[in-house]
Parts: sequence; C-alpha cells; structure tokens
Amino acid sequence: MTRTSFFGYSARLAMALGLAGALATPLQAADGDLPPGHYRLPDDGDLIGEVTTVKADKEDTLIDIGHEHRIGYRAMVRANPDVSVWYPGEGTEVKIPGEFILPDVPREGIVINVAEMRLYYYPPAKDGEPRTVQTYPLGVGRQDWETPLGTTTITQMVKNPAWYPPESIRQEHAAAGDPLPSVVPAGPDNPLGTRKMRLGIPGYLIHGTNKPEGVGMRVSHGCVRMLPDDAETLFDQISVGTQVRIINDSFKLGWSDGTLYVQAYPYLDEKQGTTIQRVTEALSQVEASIESGDYPVDYGRLREVVEVPSGMPVALKAPEEPAPEPEPKSLYDHLELAAAQPGFMDRLSRDG
Repeated sequence: MTRTSFFGYSARLAMALGLAGALATPLQAADGDLPPGHYRLPDDGDLIGEVTTVKADKEDTLIDIGHEHRIGYRAMVRANPDVSVWYPGEGTEVKIPGEFILPDVPREGIVINVAEMRLYYYPPAKDGEPRTVQTYPLGVGRQDWETPLGTTTITQMVKNPAWYPPESIRQEHAAAGDPLPSVVPAGPDNPLGTRKMRLGIPGYLIHGTNKPEGVGMRVSHGCVRMLPDDAETLFDQISVGTQVRIINDSFKLGWSDGTLYVQAYPYLDEKQGTTIQRVTEALSQVEASIESGDYPVDYGRLREVVEVPSGMPVALKAPEEPAPEPEPKSLYDHLELAAAQPGFMDRLSRDG
C-alpha cells in the first residue's frame, strides 16, 4: 500500500468509525438511560432484561445484592444455591437472575404474578416515545393468607399511611404473645411503609414495608409488599383507577429472535398438581405455542425445567444434529479424505 493510499484508507476508516460512533451513541444512550428494573418493550418478542454476574463486597448479603438489582429473596437463593445468604464473602461471584418472560396477558396497567413474586407495570407511552415496562420483586400472601387473583383497580392512594390491623390479624398476634394496637401510626414501625395503594378487592393493598428482607417471600396476610423505594416509584406514576391484574402463572413461554423460551417457578401450593401433571401441561402449552408444528423442541430440557424450576428463561430449541460424513466408496475416495486431514502431506514426505 502506498503512502497516499494508506492515508486515504486511514481517513476513510476514521470517518467510518466516527460515523459508527455517532450512530451508536444514541442507541447506547437509549439502552442505558433507564433505571434498574425498567426496560423498553421488545418490538417483536417477549423477553426483557438479562442474567448477569457481580462480585460481592465484604459487607454484602445475598439479600442486599438482590435488592440492588430488583431481585427478591427466593429468586436470589434459587440462582445461587451454593452462596451463603448472610455472608457470600468478598469477591464471590453472584448470579443476578434479571431476565424475564413477560406474562401472557395484555401489556397494560399493573400485572402481578404471585407465582414469580413480581409486579410488572406498563406505563402509558408519551407521543413519539417507545413503550416501556417496569418490574419489581414482591412479597405475597403466605399459604394460609393467599393473595387473591383477578382483575381489579387501584381505589385509594395514601402517603405515609397509618395501619389499622384487621381483627383477624390482631387475634393472631395476641395468640402468639405479640398484641397489636388498634392503630399503628406512620413511621419506621409501620408495616405499610410510606405508601399504600388500596385494591378494589376488599381488604387488600399494594404497599411498602418496614421489613424489606421479606420481599421475594410468602410472608404477608395476602397483601402485596414492595421494597420501600419501589413502592414510592410506582406510587408516583399511577392513579386511582389504574388497572391491576393478579395472576398465578408458574410456567411462562415466550419468543425472542425465533427461539422459544420457557421460565418456570415452583408451585405456591401442592394442590396445584403433581410433577407429572406439570410436565403434561407444559407439553400441551409448548405444542399450542408452535404454530407451524416443525419447531425443534428440546423435550429433555423442557422436562428438566419443569421438574427443577430455576426461575430463569431457558431456550427450548434442540441442537442441530451434524450431518453424517459420506462413507468412502473407492480407494480414490479414501485417499481424498486422508489428504484432507491436517498434516497429511508432512507425514507423507517423512514416510517417503
């Protein structure tokens, strides 16, 4: 290459890189300007987020790391079965299960999936802006105080609420030797935290909490608990009348770039079915989602996901089988195949 052509090439390369940088910058900003737990809705697909890995600091707990990345207790434990909850240890690699298949319901308002203990909020899009979704970990009703299912709305919103414990809860606490007052004023001891959003289902709320370590667990009396900051963020965006859909979907399917993914969670209640029933139902759902009928499903992997639900999306596409090599039909075919092997000519010259 001549000096002139070299400098011409360099100039063109610099211009190309500059143009690429100029084109890439808005896209990077578009992807990186959202807060944790906020994502742009895919134009064609059902997956958001990603699974990442971070290193624990000396004082971290698994719960702290999860909350920083908007992941609840159970999800963090499932993703890191060999990591200590209370002392992961400085430098320990911790997996963040931050990839989700969007629930198979209309993408509007608030969607709560009690099976995965997560809330999805689809804010209205402003003119000319892409649609987004926000997702937050939740604490939900324990087995004897299950969170109700159904479609309702937000009927009341209160900042710094007082808590008036229902009589049933007061009796429960009294029986345990922990009597409650008739009213708990706003403040650090209030179980509702700083925000209360009343549902149209009588007696049930979405609210903050003064015990954030319980987010991601079945710990409430049926209400939906959020991390304090998350409750405040959601509160500031919604209003009375916002739709709330509460579902119990422990098996989700979704597409991304032509690949089918599955995301499974443990049943909240053994009454929901046996493992065999779960596998059978999963097979039916997968078959129904494959319109053409020729998608190469990895059924072995599907069974593993259902039997040991990890809560993370798993691709169900079966690996392509390599094409068999043609068998030599003559001496010349043998020689041609041998000559194609690395080092054949060197070996031949040495042997000669």
